[in-house]
Amino acid sequence: MVHDPVKSSELFTAFPRFLDIAGLIDQDFGLMFGDAATTKFLERWPTIYKQKVLEQSCGLTQTADLQDLVQNAECTTDVENGWDSDMSSILVLVHLLPPSPHGRKRPGKLSARQASGRLVKFIKTGTSIQGHLDGIVESLQPYLLAVGTQKSLIHKYFIVIDKHAIPCKSPDTLACFDELFKAHFVFGTSYNQDLVNMYNFLQTTIFEIDVDTTKVNPRVAELRARMLH
Repeated sequence: MVHDPVKSSELFTAFPRFLDIAGLIDQDFGLMFGDAATTKFLERWPTIYKQKVLEQSCGLTQTADLQDLVQNAECTTDVENGWDSDMSSILVLVHLLPPSPHGRKRPGKLSARQASGRLVKFIKTGTSIQGHLDGIVESLQPYLLAVGTQKSLIHKYFIVIDKHAIPCKSPDTLACFDELFKAHFVFGTSYNQDLVNMYNFLQTTIFEIDVDTTKVNPRVAELRARMLH
């Protein structure tokens, strides 16, 4: 439905509660895949996969951006510069599974840092949310809009989808990212092309959805195999 902007706007006209009642995405995802599936990411990422992602990142070319993310992800106190520990760890995963080339029609590919900007955007507290939405000039796949005094101090997250801002039910970073992932299924939208490797990894490895039928990039399959052994 979301591939068509007109139908997308009709979706929020028909179901306006998504825009003002937090938690409906989680609820609908649970109806689609069962209650057990709804808790998998929040149970498994902090206890298992966060550390595994940081360990695997040691084999990557250590750019300044990646080093900052790993340092913040490993931080047990308040982060001074950059995203908090949880968001940093998710962005490290983007570096592990960067965008694939777009093919002949769209040669080249984004860097992991550029792709991260398709996942989460930051605006300072007091900035107009509507102003941000009005400034969107192209139809984008769902992403997180983080509102705070600085990247490490976010007090509110929104899921932005086709010029609508859906409030996340919690200010917790992992809970908001969990909700963003689920929004793709609830609203029937495809993953952002530059984040499809990361999302496919989460879908097949942590959420265990359509594992046998989802075609994944060899890099995703390789990381998945390393993580599961």
